[in-house]
Amino acid sequence: MKRLITSLLFTGLAILPITSFAADSYRWLHVTIDTPWMIFLFLLPMVLIPAILMAILYWKFAGRTPETEKKTQPAKSNSEVVPGQNETID
Repeated sequence: MKRLITSLLFTGLAILPITSFAADSYRWLHVTIDTPWMIFLFLLPMVLIPAILMAILYWKFAGRTPETEKKTQPAKSNSEVVPGQNETID
């Protein structure tokens, strides 16, 4: 019964398409002289934000060397016990 109802519903929707929705959809697709500028202004931040972020991060880390990185990080003391570090596998 469920298969019969599904097939009748599908057949009815396939035979009687609702064209009124399709006729109204072109109302939103008008292309004017401002459209390329709108696309450009929409895509501009997507290109510039990663480039600006990359420049800022490069400028921040440009003068650092691995030796200065090691000096700024706190050294791990030997008194800290890491679980599972001293265990042996039998």
